Amino acid sequence: MARVGYFEGTDPLLLAKLSAEGVETLPLSNGWDGHGKFVNHLRKGEVNVVVGYLHKVIPAEQEHMKAADILFACKNFDIPVILVVPAPQREKAKRILGDAGPNVYVAAPEELEPQIRKHL
Repeated sequence: MARVGYFEGTDPLLLAKLSAEGVETLPLSNGWDGHGKFVNHLRKGEVNVVVGYLHKVIPAEQEHMKAADILFACKNFDIPVILVVPAPQREKAKRILGDAGPNVYVAAPEELEPQIRKHL
């Protein structure tokens, strides 16, 4: 069965729509918000895709971490990550993310559902 891992704040109507279609959802935490399973504890094949807003993977500077550190398990197990950012900020978001991995994609809110479906 297909499963979407999601960070807090992900569009609940979209998640409900996917659930109604038989797609499982798994809440994920960035390590600070306690929303669900810590994203770096994901195992290979546990989710098809991870989704959430950009700010969920950008740690405060004092943490001495990068987005790549938060998403290490996703990179390690080649789990696609789709981060939501308004279209006008897409290039800025990519620069902020740096080398988070080839499996990390930036999508505008209106692009999120089609992007998720590519990975189910």
